Amino acid sequence: MIKADQRPLYLQVIDRMKEDIDKKVYEEGQKLPSEFELSKILGVSRATLREALRLLEEDGVVIRRHGVGTFVHSKPLFSAGIEEMQSVTDMIVKANMKPGTIFLSSSVQDATEEDKRKFNKDDLTEVMEIERVRTADDAPVVYCLDRIPNELFVNHSIHETKSIFRFLEEIGRTITYAVTYIEPVGYDEKISEILECDPETSLLLLKQMHYDQHETPLLYSLNYFRADKFKFHVVRRRVKA
Repeated sequence: MIKADQRPLYLQVIDRMKEDIDKKVYEEGQKLPSEFELSKILGVSRATLREALRLLEEDGVVIRRHGVGTFVHSKPLFSAGIEEMQSVTDMIVKANMKPGTIFLSSSVQDATEEDKRKFNKDDLTEVMEIERVRTADDAPVVYCLDRIPNELFVNHSIHETKSIFRFLEEIGRTITYAVTYIEPVGYDEKISEILECDPETSLLLLKQMHYDQHETPLLYSLNYFRADKFKFHVVRRRVKA
């Protein structure tokens, strides 16, 4: 069947593998047959198969684990445009799942020189650090570490599971935009364990400074997303010369 097509064999293998995955011949997370077995099933050389698997891995369709085998990659449950400032809660709700929060810790800390620089506030003395895990249908999917000027909590309190965005809105400081940096992160001894990741599961770290309607930096967040659960994309427009 493969060789009846006139296109390069590796492209035919890619289409056949995607079709088999769509038809549930191979389920998400399932280990594929060995290269020897798969090449016999498809009627192609192992070199052709390796090229197809390499491109499928680049496309996020499969994942190869050194010394273990090749597996069908789990499709992300959550997808969002990085230019859209959605809360984690909103993303989970849009996926028709139940959002939840596991509170880990909160503490008031002396502001560091880096905090003063990030918040553009030389007289900043204290920050509140909040550590939480966000869940979807009770499964941990995001580890969140947030830092906020502690002065915002004077005469106010925030419940352990309450959205920080909602809290800031209630005190009249609405977040309007954020500057975000994205970094891929490998296995982290602490965070990967909290998120119940396999050693091969990578993380996406979003470093974000959030600003209110007055252009004031209010919230600095480190959000670690399970890369097998979340996918972010961006719309890029051509700039005319």
